[in-house]
Amino acid sequence: MDHALNFVGQLRRQYLIPPEGRPFLDVPGGNLLYSAAGARQWVDVVQLMARAGEDYPHDWLKIFQQKGMDPRGIKILPGAIDLRTFQVYTDSRNFQRSNPISHFARLGLPFPKGLLGYQSPQLEQDSRVTTNQDSPKLTDIPADYLFAKAVHLAPLDLLTHSQFSPAFRHGGVSIVTIDPGPSYMNANFLDDLRSLLQDITAFLPSEEEIRSLFWGRTNDLWEMAATLASYGCEIIVIKRGGLGQFVFERASGKKWEIPAYPSRLVDPTGAGDAFCGGFLAGYAATLDPLQAAMYGNISASFTIEGTGVFYSLDSMPGLAQARLQSLGSLIRQV
Repeated sequence: MDHALNFVGQLRRQYLIPPEGRPFLDVPGGNLLYSAAGARQWVDVVQLMARAGEDYPHDWLKIFQQKGMDPRGIKILPGAIDLRTFQVYTDSRNFQRSNPISHFARLGLPFPKGLLGYQSPQLEQDSRVTTNQDSPKLTDIPADYLFAKAVHLAPLDLLTHSQFSPAFRHGGVSIVTIDPGPSYMNANFLDDLRSLLQDITAFLPSEEEIRSLFWGRTNDLWEMAATLASYGCEIIVIKRGGLGQFVFERASGKKWEIPAYPSRLVDPTGAGDAFCGGFLAGYAATLDPLQAAMYGNISASFTIEGTGVFYSLDSMPGLAQARLQSLGSLIRQV
């Protein structure tokens, strides 16, 4: 699997009530799969790294393989790990993760047995000294994964990100991108990013996350991007949901504003992750930050047109390239 693209992140068992259509109950989810699917829009095979418990459905691993996602880096631990996640949309873009019983009752839907005992996750501030139970460990990395062409670290805790990026770079991986974990994107951790972003290819926060990081310091998104780039990161991309992306390249100082490709919004779940996967595939292919962001933009455009991790993989052949070409005329250099 030389020159493959690696994805490191979290698996989830997803209980999703999308903005329209039927609920999706106990289906594959998590930032790992959405980002990998974003890359699969452009490449034939990607490699997955995550942790799960013995209770994780083993037949899903076979499905990943069939979808061009190599699951050898998924470590199955003894015992059960609760990977359930619940998400209900209150309108086309806003969602809640708590009180599933009341939401199913409000919508007149039977409550799924699989959600009994579910506790909505509390976003706590990150720790600098411990990792989350389901975060991959360095010892989990299959030896051949260190020869990948590029690696994307999906949202995880700070310590895991801080360990994995140098491990892959020392292994010879030249392209490493990071989508930050929301638990460390606050003003208390700004100084920690000086070491995290050293020699990173691209850092890909959402607008909400980067504003939280610079809270009380500046409201200027370009100033935030330039500050983070000065820590040693080549490219900063600020994901702005339906508004598209801001892209800043450190070496040239160039800034681009990319509007979201105008596709029909059915379900925005995983769009930011899919962007990151498309970005990695695009940068590995072109080494061009603007082209990479355009690839990511188009990956996200397919993801939001339906529900589920694999929906985007059924698009018509050639459609991604066609969208890529039409997006080019809409980009503005700032």
